[in-house]
Amino acid sequence: MPASVELVLLKCLRCGRAIPAAEEEAAWVCAQCGQGMQLTPDGLAPLEVNWAAPRPGASQIRWLPFWVFTGRVNFLRRESYNVLKSAPDRLWESPRRFYIPGFPTTLEQLGELGAELTRKQAALKAGPPTGELKNCTLFPDDARQAVEFVVLTIEAKQKDKLKGVDFRLDLGEPEMWVLPFAGETLVTA
Repeated sequence: MPASVELVLLKCLRCGRAIPAAEEEAAWVCAQCGQGMQLTPDGLAPLEVNWAAPRPGASQIRWLPFWVFTGRVNFLRRESYNVLKSAPDRLWESPRRFYIPGFPTTLEQLGELGAELTRKQAALKAGPPTGELKNCTLFPDDARQAVEFVVLTIEAKQKDKLKGVDFRLDLGEPEMWVLPFAGETLVTA
């Protein structure tokens, strides 16, 4: 006999208010009490949500969710077509923050935006909450896997024509940051 599907009303873990969840969303903030929550295999769990302070004077801001990991990339092997032994990007010589879009995007856009923000290492200064976390559809475990794609995107842009690579990621726990954008530009303080 096939297992039955059970629909469960999502309610805030703190105040009990119904969460207006859209299809495919993975995380929310209660509009009433500000409690952050994420969907896990065991149900709803608390989630700390951070809003980055926008640059003073920034206007027409749209807020986008990102999973941010802090960690290191340790290369075991990197080969290019031009050189037998090629060096990884110097970016990896110290710990980095990796920015993974939590909103719906193509794989190419995820790689490009994640690589751009990982290269920039924008300061993450907490600001006041905007009150809403919208359209967060990427689960933290999927975001962790996407970090590999961001590293590969950065390495593939080197001028030595990447042939093969083997690396290990040492990542901390993901943090949810809601970042301010004006058009396509990050406008953090």
